[in-house]
Amino acid sequence: MSADFVIKNLHVNVEGQEILKGLNLEINKGEIHAIMGPNGSGKSTLANTLMGHPLYQVTEGEVWFKGENILELSPDERSRLGLFLAFQYPSTIPGVSVANFLRTAINARFPQSDASDNGNGGAKGMPMREFRRLLKEKMEMLKMDPSFARRYLNDGFSGGEKKRMEVLQMAMLRPEIAILDETDSGLDIDAVRIVAEGVNQLTGADLGVLVITHYQRILNYIKPDHVHILVNGQIVMSGGAELALELEERGYDWVREETSDRLERV
Repeated sequence: MSADFVIKNLHVNVEGQEILKGLNLEINKGEIHAIMGPNGSGKSTLANTLMGHPLYQVTEGEVWFKGENILELSPDERSRLGLFLAFQYPSTIPGVSVANFLRTAINARFPQSDASDNGNGGAKGMPMREFRRLLKEKMEMLKMDPSFARRYLNDGFSGGEKKRMEVLQMAMLRPEIAILDETDSGLDIDAVRIVAEGVNQLTGADLGVLVITHYQRILNYIKPDHVHILVNGQIVMSGGAELALELEERGYDWVREETSDRLERV
């Protein structure tokens, strides 16, 4: 039986340089996968490619989700299908409140074709009362102050607040496959723990998670079922959570040595 999310032989160029060189990965809902690798190995290239960033050119391969090759879909179509990306460097949008941003995103993610009787004054999308209830529920779950919803999106936010905002989006949009691109980047240990606790609140049988990280520390809080090591654009080694601990202890040089023959053939 095929996995819920399947990456087959993915090759990606960025500005004429090949970064991903035949990457293969399968993720099922209910699983947490972690991809680790040294700087420049292709981790963020993978995240951006999966979400459809135009800078990343797919030269070969397929990515299957719900019976569709998502590489043929636009980013908004991938989102509506149930794919989500938490950015390593979230954008700031002054003048747009968190609440307005989230309501716009939800109405784009779950458009309603017949809004005449949805209690929303004839407007399409989620009724305001339901949206406020959902936002309050998710912010309480993530232990966020209600005033957060009135602030402009990421404007003046600390690094930890920006990453918690990404987790709040994930909670509101209810994806089926979530990609977390170095969510721990730039955070102190307390912020990492708070963000990880938010992710853990959302994990379950209906959600598959891909955690992309350089360090093992976030995996102290988000326990992966599978750990994959990405080197030179390929997954060269996979294992359980203990593999991340070994990387923390030994670094990446031993991985390069053990997989040198494979890497030389790329």
